[in-house]
Amino acid sequence: MTRDERWLLEEKYGGRRAAAFEEDRRRLARGEPVAYVIGFQPFLGLSVHLDSRPLIPRPETEWWAEELLTSLSPKPEPAHTPASAARSGTVIPAPKGSCAGIREGEAERGEPLGEPTRPACARVRAPLSFLDLCAGSGAIGLAALARLPDARVYFGESDPAHAATIRKNIRANMLDESRADVRTGDLFAPFGALRFDVIAANPPYVPSGRALPRSVADYEPEGAFYAGKDGLAVIERIAAELPLRLTPRGAAWIECDRAHARNARDLFGAQDLAAEIRTDQYGKPRVIVCRHTRARSAQ
Repeated sequence: MTRDERWLLEEKYGGRRAAAFEEDRRRLARGEPVAYVIGFQPFLGLSVHLDSRPLIPRPETEWWAEELLTSLSPKPEPAHTPASAARSGTVIPAPKGSCAGIREGEAERGEPLGEPTRPACARVRAPLSFLDLCAGSGAIGLAALARLPDARVYFGESDPAHAATIRKNIRANMLDESRADVRTGDLFAPFGALRFDVIAANPPYVPSGRALPRSVADYEPEGAFYAGKDGLAVIERIAAELPLRLTPRGAAWIECDRAHARNARDLFGAQDLAAEIRTDQYGKPRVIVCRHTRARSAQ
C-alpha cells in the first residue's frame, strides 16, 4: 500500500477498508491527486476542503504564508513591564473627563492624539485588514482568520463555486465568520475603493508554453496556473493597481514563478513600490514582498 493509499484509508475511511476505498484506490492509480480523492488538504493546521476543485494548496505556499502570518502575529511581552505594555499597544485608562482611553503605543510613536481643544479621545487602532486575492480554496485567508484574532479578512475569488467552498471552509474549521468577507469578481473589482494592510496572493503565473505534470494538467483548473506567454499577465495587472490598494504602511506578498521572479519584482518596482524576492523552504525564488517606498524608508 502506498503512502497516499494509507493516508486515504486513515483520513477518509477511519482505517476500515470499505468497498468505496477500492474505487478511490483506482482513482489514485489513474493519477488523480490524493487531496481531491480525500476531499481536503491540510494547511497550517486547518482542513481545507476542495469541493469545487480549486487549486490544491502547495507546501511552498504554506511555507511563505506561515512566514507572513508569523511576522504579523503579536509578540508576547511580560505583562508587568510598562514599556512592554507600550510596545504591545495596551489601552491605558483615560483620565477623568476624557472620552476614552488611549493606546500608550500611539503616544510613544509621536502620532497625534486629537485636537488640543478636545479631550484626549481614544486612539483605537483599527483592526488589521487582510486580503486573500485569487483565493481559490481560501487557504491563506483561512489561516489568517485562525492566526490573527483581531484581523478582518477579505477573500477575492473570480469563481462563485470556489467562493462557496471558502464559506464552507470557514464554517468547517470553526473560524469567526463575523470577521470574514468573501467577494466574487475580477481581482480587486469587488472591493470598491477599499485598501488593505496586507494583501496575499497566489495568482496564476505559469507561462502558457510550459507542460504541467499529468496529475496537475488532467485534474486541477487550468485557469489557476496559466497566465500568458511569460506567466506575468495576472501579476502585471495586480502590480498596476497595488499602489492604490495598500494602506500607507501596508505590504503585499505575491507568489510567482521562480524563473520569472526578477521580472515580477520589476513590475512592482515600476509602480514605485519597494519590492524584494523571498525564497521558499527549498531556497528557490517564490514570493515578491512589496511596500510603498515612503513607508519602507520611514520604518
